[in-house]
Amino acid sequence: MPQQKYFGFNSINHLKKILSKHNPSHIFLVTGRNSYEKSGAKDALNALLKGYNATRFCDFEENPKLFDVERGMKVFKENKCNFVIAVGGGSVIDVAKSVRLFAANDGKPEDYLQKGKSIRKKGKVLIAVPTTAGSGSEATKFAVVYIGKIKHSLEHELVLPDYAIVDPQFTMSLPKYITACTGMDAFSQAIESYWSVNSADESKRYAREAIKLIMANLANAVNKTSEKSREAMAKAANLAGKAINITRTTACHAISYPITSYFNVPHGHAVALTLGKMLIYNSSVTKDDLLDKRGVNYVKKIISEIVKLLEAENTEDAGNKIKNLMNEIGLSARLSGLGIKSDEDIELIIRNGFDPSRVNNNPRKLTEGALRRILNEIR
Repeated sequence: MPQQKYFGFNSINHLKKILSKHNPSHIFLVTGRNSYEKSGAKDALNALLKGYNATRFCDFEENPKLFDVERGMKVFKENKCNFVIAVGGGSVIDVAKSVRLFAANDGKPEDYLQKGKSIRKKGKVLIAVPTTAGSGSEATKFAVVYIGKIKHSLEHELVLPDYAIVDPQFTMSLPKYITACTGMDAFSQAIESYWSVNSADESKRYAREAIKLIMANLANAVNKTSEKSREAMAKAANLAGKAINITRTTACHAISYPITSYFNVPHGHAVALTLGKMLIYNSSVTKDDLLDKRGVNYVKKIISEIVKLLEAENTEDAGNKIKNLMNEIGLSARLSGLGIKSDEDIELIIRNGFDPSRVNNNPRKLTEGALRRILNEIR
């Protein structure tokens, strides 16, 4: 069954009819520790869940670890839960996706994350209710789980939530820094999806619309929030999620994971750091380092389309536009501003930032030397 999506202010009220349809005996409610209350979601759901048994699970880290998921599975099974609602940011939705899937399939979670064991069953019905405008996790077939400091991706059509309720009211009270980080995550996803070797007309359509919405609304959402800017960002994040659901992410995301793991830089901020320089790097693709089968001219055309979407004169100007946007929304565009200063720090990122499944989606082959240059340019 294709995902059913409800969008717009007060769309959370659709939860009532979904619950009536499925009539669950025990709901597994996955939330953030603090965001559930601060976003206003707790008040809204308390009223909607009246008369239903629900067990809340919020005992996990921001970038969920395997032991967080295993703890969730224990709670899920002990309470004989038969329905899942995730209310929060990307990490919350990823935990819910992982728990409902692993609880339904035999074997250990690491068999699926590390050894490629096949997923057979979808598990119980899952509703995703994002409270940030960033990851687009409600629209994707991926879930991220860390084992130690290494990020693993669960990827399967059965990971996609059955329902998505994208209600911008829950993003209205997001702090500035989280709004900025999550907004740049959506921005990076849209741009990376656009230049990905896996791009298609449909993904480019989603990405194009997301880029335009973010360019027009992110600074306002951060600096002088309004219902209009929050609704636009919620839509943009969902579109960017739909775009990467088709293409996956590319080099900027691969490089971001060690920046988050080792230096505690929030994901969206970490991804945005290399976005401008990667755009310039990809624009100089040659037939010798080309990874996109559609050819050098195709990649150059795609990059020039991104430049135009960013309302820039050329790739250098586009890179500056991204840097200026980061400055405008209060995000450091330099590694040194985030405590990443030494040659050892740079080498640590390089050593751990070459996830083949992400780097090879980039239209131009990324070498260690090229990455070292990029990181030193933004140091």
